[in-house]
Amino acid sequence: MAAIYFGLLALGAGLALPLAAVGAGIGQGLASFAALQGIARQPEAASRIQTTMFICLGIIEALAIYAFVIFFILLAKFPTAEQVTQLLAGH
Repeated sequence: MAAIYFGLLALGAGLALPLAAVGAGIGQGLASFAALQGIARQPEAASRIQTTMFICLGIIEALAIYAFVIFFILLAKFPTAEQVTQLLAGH
């Protein structure tokens, strides 16, 4: 049972950070694209659009940072080499 736990822990840690990075990259790209379109349509509202875009980009980046923190929390739960050896030996 412990082997399944450690395997799923490794899978979760291995997928959390790359998926968060991809999601944040896509989200930031879409937010920037929409802001540039808005500025192109209404140049007089550029400062308001830009301020809102920076706030949104900060929120998106915060989600990626949360995933980074969760990655290190999961990484701290990994067993040591001695624990893995004992687990595989059946002790």
